[in-house]
Amino acid sequence: MPGEDGDVLIYCSTQHPSEVQHNIAHVLGRPANAVTVECRRMGGGFGGKETQASQWAAIAALAAVKLQRPVKCRLDRDDDMIATGKRHDFRIDYEVGFDDRGRILGIAFDHAVRCGYSADLSGAIADRAMFHADNGYYLDAAVIRSQRCKTNTVSNTAFRGFGGPQGMMGIEEVMDQIARHRGLDPLEVRKANLYGEAPRNVTPYHMTVEDNILSDLVARLEASADYAGRRAAIRAFNAGSAWLKKGLALTPVKFGISFTTAHLNQAGALVHVYTDGSVHLNHGGTEMGQGLFVKVAQVVAEEFQIDLDQVKITPTNTGKVPNTSATAASSGSDMNGMAAQAAAQKIKRRLTIFAADAYKVSVADVAFLPNRVRVGNQEIPFKELVRRAYLGRVSLSATGYYRTPKIHYDRETARGRPFLYFAYGVAASEVMIDTLTGEHTLLRVDILHDAGKSLNPAIDLGQIEGGFIQGMGWLTSEELVFDGQGRLRTHAPSTYKIPTCSDRPADFRIGLLENAPNREETIHRSKAVGEPPLMLAISVFRAISDAIAAIGDYRLMPHLDAPATPERVLFAVDDLRRRLEAKS
Repeated sequence: MPGEDGDVLIYCSTQHPSEVQHNIAHVLGRPANAVTVECRRMGGGFGGKETQASQWAAIAALAAVKLQRPVKCRLDRDDDMIATGKRHDFRIDYEVGFDDRGRILGIAFDHAVRCGYSADLSGAIADRAMFHADNGYYLDAAVIRSQRCKTNTVSNTAFRGFGGPQGMMGIEEVMDQIARHRGLDPLEVRKANLYGEAPRNVTPYHMTVEDNILSDLVARLEASADYAGRRAAIRAFNAGSAWLKKGLALTPVKFGISFTTAHLNQAGALVHVYTDGSVHLNHGGTEMGQGLFVKVAQVVAEEFQIDLDQVKITPTNTGKVPNTSATAASSGSDMNGMAAQAAAQKIKRRLTIFAADAYKVSVADVAFLPNRVRVGNQEIPFKELVRRAYLGRVSLSATGYYRTPKIHYDRETARGRPFLYFAYGVAASEVMIDTLTGEHTLLRVDILHDAGKSLNPAIDLGQIEGGFIQGMGWLTSEELVFDGQGRLRTHAPSTYKIPTCSDRPADFRIGLLENAPNREETIHRSKAVGEPPLMLAISVFRAISDAIAAIGDYRLMPHLDAPATPERVLFAVDDLRRRLEAKS
């Protein structure tokens, strides 16, 4: 929308309003202060709207300025899928050496990344894949190489996990390869390679894993999911079933939390308290259904000890909180929660000092209680204290700022601490495949996830469930097919298959790790839960591979690429049978 004095207001579905503001200002040849970007919410972002909103916002802004009237630009589904970026495809080659128990002694990874026709975020995504090539395993002697490939296809971009899932897929394939080669249970190989105590607690990029809880998580889920008993039952089932085969896999997740681009690890917030005791909250984070707004509002309500409905969550706006980072890297609650808390604490300190002075008591005698404040021997409603503070000319507005501590990374030496902490999780998935059709059924899923001291367990459980199903779709049904000219051919629901309600496991058990606050000083000692759950779905892919391996009594490793579509499962089944015949 064009405004007065050359101003432009843009309503944009974006994870990064400040970047859209910067790009539009550049396109229009105007300073950033003439461009305001507002985002109330997105109908699903999860990385895909981190950079991809700018080009469409620019088209709308140019037309609005040229025509001097409001302009709306909205893509239909087909155009959107054809023209905007996708998750990066990876080809991963590796060489690995290991001992008799399957413990890795040395490994070399080669990542080839399809980036598309422009760089976009490919550099950072490929970097994060390298950072997660170890997943939860100690790699003593490791070489990780990455090739970023320019192609004639649409420019690929961020998506939930930001390269982490692709990096983890490589090492999880290695674990199963070792298990088949040595005739071991894949879980035993995984447990043998997990990070542990010094010296087996240093990553390939020389960061010490200080908060490792994976061994405990794996042991807990192994017991609660009855892994050993079900493994024996599955072997018995497969021995008596010619065409239907079951598979079981338990895989861990260790995901680093922070932007690997250091300057993005900062956030701001704005808090107003009005004279009736109601609170206005704004911050740089964007809402895309992940519950960020509610979580940050909870932080502010907790600080003032008022009911949540007293906190008004307002649209993300570059005119209120400037120079913000994208809502990405699972850092939305961490950074914006801390920034909002800092702003609320400023106002709270002012109210405390005012109350102590007005009622002639010490600051220590002022305490905030639910919807009221105790001052010495009396209690007054929160809104009454606010009203009196206003009359006493106390500022009831404040900004808050947060920058992630401790992080640093030197690209030249490939050393540093790119992450403040790690989020952990484990998942056990059981599948059944039909070797005549290649179709699979997900029978049961057990998940134990580390959310630290959860800000909102209901939201976090929903994020874990949703992330898992999204990851399952990525690894089993969502396939991008391009023709020879680089044109996307799977660009509609009829050709691009996302999971449906019927794809959920009949038995779906999710638990949050209890009594495990974050060791780092995050907001209320919580942990990020946006991206890590997606990688729990690697267990589904590995379970499908396990079911195929059952055809050869687990002696041979199936050649199965992701996504494990029915045709790819059939190819892997036929290939395994041919290899068995060749050996006999």
